[in-house]
Amino acid sequence: MMYRIVLLLMPLLFLACGAGSGSKSTAPATETVAAPSFDADSAMSYLKAQTDFGPRVPGTEAHALCGSYLASTLRRFGADTVIEQRVGAVAWNGDRLPLHNILARFNSKPGVKPVLLVAHWDSRPWADAETDSERASKPIDGANDGASGVAVLLEIARQASIHGTKMPLEILLVDGEDYGSHDDHGDESSWCLGTQQWLAASPYGGADRPRYAILLDMVGGRGAQFHREYISNAYAPGIVDMVWNAAATIGLSDRFINEPGGAVVDDHLFLNKAGIPAIDIIESKNPSTGTFNPTWHTHDDNYSNIDPAAIADTGRLVSYLTIQ
Repeated sequence: MMYRIVLLLMPLLFLACGAGSGSKSTAPATETVAAPSFDADSAMSYLKAQTDFGPRVPGTEAHALCGSYLASTLRRFGADTVIEQRVGAVAWNGDRLPLHNILARFNSKPGVKPVLLVAHWDSRPWADAETDSERASKPIDGANDGASGVAVLLEIARQASIHGTKMPLEILLVDGEDYGSHDDHGDESSWCLGTQQWLAASPYGGADRPRYAILLDMVGGRGAQFHREYISNAYAPGIVDMVWNAAATIGLSDRFINEPGGAVVDDHLFLNKAGIPAIDIIESKNPSTGTFNPTWHTHDDNYSNIDPAAIADTGRLVSYLTIQ
């Protein structure tokens, strides 16, 4: 069963699309500098607010309430524009899903391409990594797998409202990422339904197409380390170099490991296919599993198993890259 992790022997398709070797960058960081402010306690409060709604499975009350909370929070932080895309999608099993994608723009400037930050806010409808069949059929909290990346981006939005941004910035919270097939047999299209719908609507012209995108997914696992995800290296090795070198510059080399990681079917894959260079900051080489954090798609993916230090370090890096 593939779930969302793919073997390192990727199809040649990936190697044909601007492939990098996946090897570590040799560019050294010459000095360590301080990163801009990032309030990890604030980010943790946004994480808890999401999980307090319960599992955010499309079509549920918890999902509807959380979507409203996210959109209103981004408006409260003074986004130039908040766009809500409400669209239907049909899942691999025939379920009809009401999806809710949310885009917030900060410091928009005509003719200047923004940087796009992305996270998915829905949670898995099944705990299919559980061994007990009854528990496996129930939805998960998705504290790490979903809420962690969103929490970091909400705090980035708050910091942007206080300090401004280095460039035009877009924050896209996508829905329906985690409704994929238990056994997709290589058909990655069952995942990332919200991102696919967002891109199908052709939201970008030439002038406002993002320069690049950074996806945050599962950034709050205990002891998480982030390797250079394989598909990110294949499509956008220069962006990976920039981000991992920035991590070294602010003293985060122990968290952001400048070595190849696993390959993950995630929202960045579809952004890259649409012509937006995109990378994924994700735990893909956990030492105990070889892939994701041990809580992945289990009921242990809850608030009590989130590592505030991992949230803080991810936020510090994204702040360094985007906030004044």
